[in-house]
Amino acid sequence: MAEQEQFNRLLGELLSEDGDIRKKAEASLEGLQPLNKATFLVSSFTNGNLATECRQMAAVLFRRQIFSSFEFWPELPNNVQERWKAELLAAVQNEKVDMVRRRMCDVVAELARNLIDDNGNQAWLEVLQFLFTCGSSNELSHKESALYLINYFPGIFGNRQAHYLEVIRQLLLAALAAANTVPIRLMAARAAVSFLIAQEDVTITQRVGADFLPGILQAMIECVNLQDDDSLLKSFIELEENCPKMLRPRLEDVLSLALEITKNAELEDSWRQLGLEMLVTLAEVAPAMLRKFPRFLPLIMNEMLTMMVDIEDDCDWSLSDEIDDDDCDSNAVAGESALDRFACGVGGKTMLPYIINQIPQYLANASWQHKHAALMAISAVGEGCHKQMEQVLEQVVDTVLPFLNNEHPRVRYASCNALGQMATDFAPVFEKKFHAKVIPGLLLVLNDHGNPRVQAHAGAALVNFSEDCPKNILINYMDVVLSKIDEILKHKIEELVQKGTKLVLEQMVTTLAAIAETSEEKFIGYYDRFMPNLKYIMQNATSRELRLLRGKTIECISLIGLVVGTEKFMADANDVMQLLLKSQTDANDMEDDDPQMSYMISAWARMCKLLGPSFQQYLPVVMGPLLKTAAMKPGIAFLDADDAKTITEEEGWHFVNVGEQHTFGVNTAGLEDKATACQMLVCYARELKQGFADYAEEVVKIMVPNLTFYYEDITRYTAAESLPLLLECAKIKGEEYLVQMWAYIYPPLLKAVQTEPEVDILEQHMESFAKCIEFLGRGCLDTTKMQDISKALNEMMDTHFKRQNDRHEQRKDEDYDEDVEENLQDEDDDDVKLLSKVSDVIHSVLGTHCETSMPMFEALLPNIIRLLPNDRPWTDKQWGLCIFDDLIEYTGSQAFKYKDYFLQPMLQYVSDGRPEVRQAAAYGLGMLGQHGGPDFAPACVEGIKQLSTVISDPQSRAEENINATENAISAVGKILKHNQGNLTINVDEVLQVWLSWLPVWEDKEECAHVFNFVCDLIESNNNVILGHNNSNLPRVLAVFAEMFAKDGLKDDEDTFKRCAMIIRQIQTNGAVWMDCVNQLDAPLQQALATALQMLS
Repeated sequence: MAEQEQFNRLLGELLSEDGDIRKKAEASLEGLQPLNKATFLVSSFTNGNLATECRQMAAVLFRRQIFSSFEFWPELPNNVQERWKAELLAAVQNEKVDMVRRRMCDVVAELARNLIDDNGNQAWLEVLQFLFTCGSSNELSHKESALYLINYFPGIFGNRQAHYLEVIRQLLLAALAAANTVPIRLMAARAAVSFLIAQEDVTITQRVGADFLPGILQAMIECVNLQDDDSLLKSFIELEENCPKMLRPRLEDVLSLALEITKNAELEDSWRQLGLEMLVTLAEVAPAMLRKFPRFLPLIMNEMLTMMVDIEDDCDWSLSDEIDDDDCDSNAVAGESALDRFACGVGGKTMLPYIINQIPQYLANASWQHKHAALMAISAVGEGCHKQMEQVLEQVVDTVLPFLNNEHPRVRYASCNALGQMATDFAPVFEKKFHAKVIPGLLLVLNDHGNPRVQAHAGAALVNFSEDCPKNILINYMDVVLSKIDEILKHKIEELVQKGTKLVLEQMVTTLAAIAETSEEKFIGYYDRFMPNLKYIMQNATSRELRLLRGKTIECISLIGLVVGTEKFMADANDVMQLLLKSQTDANDMEDDDPQMSYMISAWARMCKLLGPSFQQYLPVVMGPLLKTAAMKPGIAFLDADDAKTITEEEGWHFVNVGEQHTFGVNTAGLEDKATACQMLVCYARELKQGFADYAEEVVKIMVPNLTFYYEDITRYTAAESLPLLLECAKIKGEEYLVQMWAYIYPPLLKAVQTEPEVDILEQHMESFAKCIEFLGRGCLDTTKMQDISKALNEMMDTHFKRQNDRHEQRKDEDYDEDVEENLQDEDDDDVKLLSKVSDVIHSVLGTHCETSMPMFEALLPNIIRLLPNDRPWTDKQWGLCIFDDLIEYTGSQAFKYKDYFLQPMLQYVSDGRPEVRQAAAYGLGMLGQHGGPDFAPACVEGIKQLSTVISDPQSRAEENINATENAISAVGKILKHNQGNLTINVDEVLQVWLSWLPVWEDKEECAHVFNFVCDLIESNNNVILGHNNSNLPRVLAVFAEMFAKDGLKDDEDTFKRCAMIIRQIQTNGAVWMDCVNQLDAPLQQALATALQMLS
């Protein structure tokens, strides 16, 4: 008893306002044994004589103990477990204090969650009986407790839910309709929403949700009127995300309610923004469904624009030297973000007509807020309305430009913002069409010294423009632009010294870097003008408040050094390297959030590219901080919701609610730096190769875990990208070292391929996987590994076919329209990319392991065959053929036993309507000729007939067909070259026709094959090629000349020399040479002369 009283006093101390007392009490609580602590807590919160605050605290602490360390529970004797469970239920039923009862319900729900086993069996059956009894009770507190339990843990029924589904439905419906009890209806609505979200079976959601929805919507109206607790609205938004189709029968009511909330100016801004979020979420998750209610769309967009007008006039805003985010929760920012997301959701066809109608009215309004809103709206909708807006881009640009001269600084700022965003969204079309208008306009705003925030934003817009501007355009403006930047830089350096202002200076340094990066070697002429000032900043901007300026200057100097090259930069290279080395040495004293570090990491990588192998000497200095940053792990916490409230998002934490009382948090501070560090490690590995060997093992141990670093996409991408490069770096360490490194890489890399959710990153994972296999070669895959790979690839192909079927079904949906089809096409493109990577991996295995990979191929064969039928999409046929092409190329005659699967489709698809399919089929027939052996000779004869038909088509040399045609020509050549004596046709006749199809030049790889064969025939004095008494020489020389003129062999030096040697040999016969050359026009004669010059 005395111990319990002492514990009760401890609870009071935990609630003390005195921090020292509270900390001492927390330490005492932490020191208690879990079983003892649990016993004390149960006794405390079930003790009706204890102070209410202490009882609440005890219940909260017990729930947290169950949540965080449930291991104590199995250690309790069974009779204690049963007694506590019974006491808990009785305490909830008898408790008169609402807040204490709710905290007790939290405990019951958390305990029930932990008592469900892996098979869904709820071990605490009494809690279900309790829930149903309370739910049907006339006592409001009992009814609320039942609803509270469902809301907290809708999975409380375990695998018995189906059995109780009708009872649950009736319980919630009755509570939603409860008369004169608003709190019950609100709690019922929250419980119903939680229950619906938790369902995995969509049929249950649809069936039960239709019954619940009217009551939920009515409760939301009551919730908004009370403005007490916004949890129901937030839960409903989650319901929209998870079950949008369920809302369709009542979507008009949902939209009406959301609009009423959004435009109700008497509500607090946070409530209005939740109404807006309801609308935007529907646009993102169910745009086609929303488009079926067109009368609401202009109303929704009007509310977004109305919110964007809600900005106070702050005369100091444009004078600020710091860009703060104090207004990030404002209606204006919320409206702009919503407009952006809404446009991406519903699409440009729906959105742009309204924008075009509304924007001129807003721009004509006398208030600067309306003009600002209109210009920011143009910025916001560019991504979502891209295709449609591109058609009227000139009209939009001409509308925006005059406002660069507007009297209000925030309007000028918004105009710069619109131009900068369009420069990004519509690059490079925007830059090509409007450079003559945009650059002078932005330069005008750069003169706005009285409003530094506006001046800096003009510089930022110029960065956007310069980054994507074609070099040949930008260099025409370099004199005027760089003169202006030079003028501002000098002025702002003086201003920095005198006043300490730096915002514009930071931006000008960044703008200069962007222009230098685009103009490349053309910047050399301006180098001497800028480098002294940049070095001055780097040397002197050493105070804490100038860290960002110094970091940006380091970036600028390193970029300029890289673009002007070693020769020009060398005069300053030593000074810059010494400053960098000093900064790197001081890095240990830098604070964790010092922005200089990420800039320095990137700068060292540029120095590596600039200095090449000689950079290796600096690795001991730069690698320490770089490895530390690349290995950084984010703070992760699965918290009690109450604990999460004590941590602010300003500290770098971002939270996602998981259920009613739990929150998952990630501290994202430093993630961007980690990604940059990983990119730089890739740069070092690529540039230094074996010079990076000493770091390969340590870097691999960082990169492999980063393959599944799901908090940052670039990190995962670069982790995969690095692995084949690191293997190449480590080659110098010997075969055994590579074997061990591959043993470390292989399992996580394959696992990442199987689990990566993002298509672009998965492509890189698979590309790197294939490159690793190709680099390591035969023997890197044993039987087990090949089985693993075949399993992973089969799963990917199964998913490929399933997604195709899903898209087929979506095209039957009642909400299907043109915009849905565009999204489905995007999904299809993603699937095709992945299918191509599946083919690449198979290629790498077949190419390195040849016949030993046949068991893996056979495991994949059923899915590969599924790609080839005539009713499959053309991309399936293309990649299915490519896989069989590789089989023939790398296993030769062993492919014959699979002929029944691929031979007929290959012959058929040589004449397919898609050039990509024809090319794959033609290449395959060429592989049959080159590697298939005599068993395939009859098929080759048939192949020549099919190929000849395709080559002879009048459109065969059209741009879209030329690659397929050249593959067909090459295929015939390969068949003739490698099957002499096996073909049941007149080879000389075919050879004569084949010569008439030449030259080829577009497909560089096939061009080499063709002309090597031509050289073989000439060197063997083939009479068909040379003709009687060399009568065909003019034709042969013309073929060579045209191929040279079109750079057909620019990638194959050996074949080029071989062809040129034959031409030189012909040249030795002066009379014949002159006769042949005189039949050529001047460009072809010049092509021959150039080829001969290159030979010498």
